[in-house]
Amino acid sequence: MTVESRPLASRILAPGRVHYGWAMAGVTLLVLVMSAGFRSAAGVLIVPLEHEFGWSAATVSSAVSINLIMFGLGAPFAAALHERFGVRRVTVTALLVVAAASAATTLISAPWELRLLWGLVIGTATGAVSIPLAAIVGNRWFIRRRGLVTGIMTSANATGQLIFLPILATIVTTAGWRWASATVAVVALLVVVPLAALIMRDHPADLGLAPYGGEEIEAPRAPTAGPVRTALGGTAFAAYGAGAIRTDAGSYHWAFLISGAMCMGASFAVTRIRTRVPRPVAA
Repeated sequence: MTVESRPLASRILAPGRVHYGWAMAGVTLLVLVMSAGFRSAAGVLIVPLEHEFGWSAATVSSAVSINLIMFGLGAPFAAALHERFGVRRVTVTALLVVAAASAATTLISAPWELRLLWGLVIGTATGAVSIPLAAIVGNRWFIRRRGLVTGIMTSANATGQLIFLPILATIVTTAGWRWASATVAVVALLVVVPLAALIMRDHPADLGLAPYGGEEIEAPRAPTAGPVRTALGGTAFAAYGAGAIRTDAGSYHWAFLISGAMCMGASFAVTRIRTRVPRPVAA
């Protein structure tokens, strides 16, 4: 591999001093933080959409519910897609889908369009770059500090909402909900996608490296089944907190991630599907 063909981060990091896995962990953390913010952005659009289109809270919240359900249900298939097509390819594709759907949201005029874009499309796309991505990167690139790195990356869901929601709420208040949706599209397209495309790699072996803390270069294992079969096979072992389970075929199923994401999406969806109960009027 020539110097020119090496990824950007490997040319910036001091050779032999900083392992490329830390660059992967850093950009993965950024992707996860941004993705969590993108996914939760629909929450700040509820009141503005009610006021502009006259939709009920239940109508708008149904898009948020679909978003959360697809986010959770998409986790096992996302992990399988990462295994089959590669981390960088799936991540960049998912972020491009988020950018396109967010931009298209500025043109909506009917509830079904909101459910389609923010519910189905963005929910599924952000699910592809959620907790399974953190586990895959942590498992492939780290032997030492694996638990620390994976834990930091999995905290990105709450961190992304903490960072993004106040910013988007301010934009909605000052400039309108369309500008908030456009902001999501611009940040995804111009900030996160380029960094993911430039820095992310599928395996340490792609750069001739061993995982951080390891001594041997591990050759990538070829997938033994299609993405759907792999995903459905992984759900059979779902047990939150159980860790990676190796099957006889030699593939890894991140069962605790799959079940956790599905439970999280389902629980949040149930709480969001609600109707307004009128308060009693004082006599």
